[in-house]
Amino acid sequence: MRPNTLAEAVDRICAGAPQDTTLAEFLDAFELVGTGLAQYEAIADEPVLTRNERLDALVGAIAEYLAKQRRLGRVPAWVCDPARRLAEPWFTASSPSDAMREYLTFASPAEFASRNIFTEERPLRRARGPQTAKV
Repeated sequence: MRPNTLAEAVDRICAGAPQDTTLAEFLDAFELVGTGLAQYEAIADEPVLTRNERLDALVGAIAEYLAKQRRLGRVPAWVCDPARRLAEPWFTASSPSDAMREYLTFASPAEFASRNIFTEERPLRRARGPQTAKV
């Protein structure tokens, strides 16, 4: 069962669920809710701080990015917590070259870069296959 809220996704990660899979499942659930209000409710509750600085900053970036990209009209206040920002830069590509670091520095959306997270320009995109009609 997919986590319906970002806070629920973080709880599952803290309980041992794989981070990448759990966040992807949350994004899928977020995309499936019908209204902007329901989408806002999926990010409104503050996830617990995990003591994993990267995860704590990442969920702040995800919530702010989703709120702005989906034009939800507001961003949850909890994303402004200083604990949701990294002191040192994090380049999400594994072993990035100098050229890749430069690219990520300029390509990263503001919601991520402002937290010292440097990633691709569309960090939350999900692969979608063709949908087949159910008979």
